[in-house]
Amino acid sequence: MLNLAPMLLALIILAPAVSAEMQSHVKQLFSNGVANSEMSASLEGGQCQQNSKADKGYWWSDHQSIMGTDIQVELWHENGVKACAAIAAVMREMKRIDRVMSPYIETSVLFQLNSKGAYRPVFVGRELFALIEHSLYFSKVTDGAFDITYASAGKHYSFRDGKKPDDKTLTAAVDAIDYRNLQMDAKAQTIAFSKLGVSVDLGGIGKGYAVDRGIQILEDLGISQAMVGAGGDSRIIGDRRGEPWVVGIRNPRSKQDNVAVLPLMDISVSTSGDYERFFEQEGVRYHHIIDPDTGDSAREVRSVTIVGAKAAATDALSTSVFVLGVKKGLALINELEGFDAIVVDGKGQMFVSDSLLQMTAAR
Repeated sequence: MLNLAPMLLALIILAPAVSAEMQSHVKQLFSNGVANSEMSASLEGGQCQQNSKADKGYWWSDHQSIMGTDIQVELWHENGVKACAAIAAVMREMKRIDRVMSPYIETSVLFQLNSKGAYRPVFVGRELFALIEHSLYFSKVTDGAFDITYASAGKHYSFRDGKKPDDKTLTAAVDAIDYRNLQMDAKAQTIAFSKLGVSVDLGGIGKGYAVDRGIQILEDLGISQAMVGAGGDSRIIGDRRGEPWVVGIRNPRSKQDNVAVLPLMDISVSTSGDYERFFEQEGVRYHHIIDPDTGDSAREVRSVTIVGAKAAATDALSTSVFVLGVKKGLALINELEGFDAIVVDGKGQMFVSDSLLQMTAAR
């Protein structure tokens, strides 16, 4: 059973450590007992802000643009310097992960893999190897609906410029999409591609992984009430001083409206939607969630929200269910222990997984 807040349904239908230098700096602040609860500190390129008072402390937050999305951190602490140092540590970790796993940064390990993997095995290191190996687990569980080699076709789209590949390009790209084209050597921590044209993108699991890393950093610092978010992926620890965190699931066709509101604690939630990056041509919506079978955008549903323990898993499964569609996607979630789903189909109708239905009925 998921650790949802007791009032839940209120389903209102409407790796590696941080750098030693940073870890030492943060821990020193935590041990020194510096008192400055009125602080609004500028740290690591962001603005750590005091939001509201709660009991003997305050809620502190920051948001920055990293990994091509909005990274948000909010936590409760009695001490402003300590709170902002912890938030800065999370932001620094997000930037580190981006430097390793971005497909766009030429010095990143992933960029090097995409550039050279078809010609020779590329050393990727323990962290990236483990995450790609984890992604292959979801590829097998979903019978290929989740596939990080979707980028073999995805790289030919420009959602900013409204461009899609021509038929010839797309046909060649689809031939390269197959997670089994990744030749993994666990001992050497190398990966090679068995075909030309293969590319990897961790957009369906990487942000969730980064969120999990951020939460791990906060927990290591003794913080027990916090939220870390990266775009559509969030993870929560604790509650909000006795109340649940409230997470809204937006209407895919109305930014101002929610289709559901979830009171949550100690859990992760990920939403994949066709409204995040898209363009339309001749009445057809092209968006960033690619069906590995076709190299085209998956269109049976408009959004999928997955709730579960770890953000890397909910991230991967939200993408998977989006590609699988309502029937197959919910069947998958109902078979997996510890996950739930809310799906809005192509007509705007909402469907939920079995255990959410049971909890709703029990209320």
